[in-house]
Amino acid sequence: MGTAASSGFSTDTLRRGVEGSTASDLLSLYADDAQLRIIDRNTQPSSPRVLHGRAEIGELLQDVYSRDIKTHKVDECIVQGDRAAFTESCEYADGVRVLAESMITLRDGKIVDQTMIQAWDE
Repeated sequence: MGTAASSGFSTDTLRRGVEGSTASDLLSLYADDAQLRIIDRNTQPSSPRVLHGRAEIGELLQDVYSRDIKTHKVDECIVQGDRAAFTESCEYADGVRVLAESMITLRDGKIVDQTMIQAWDE
């Protein structure tokens, strides 16, 4: 246990979570004690937004999945051992696009640490 291969985490499980229709699909991939750091125009590297635990991460995902999103997909994903990196892209109904790059650490097939760098159309 402890490795991605033995735990079932894969590009396919990530794609199903990200591209699912509800936040719970993606939230199910996070460990209870997961941490998510978000770096973007508003929360820059010296002061990233940090969410602790599935409850805080779930609030963010509920907000994201409640928006009028036209497409939300995983463009690329590499899983190696207990690490993974992926690119996801979103397009909102109004045409605004978002691109995010994430590096994650896995424990027993669940995401325990994620750093996401995202850019939005302005």
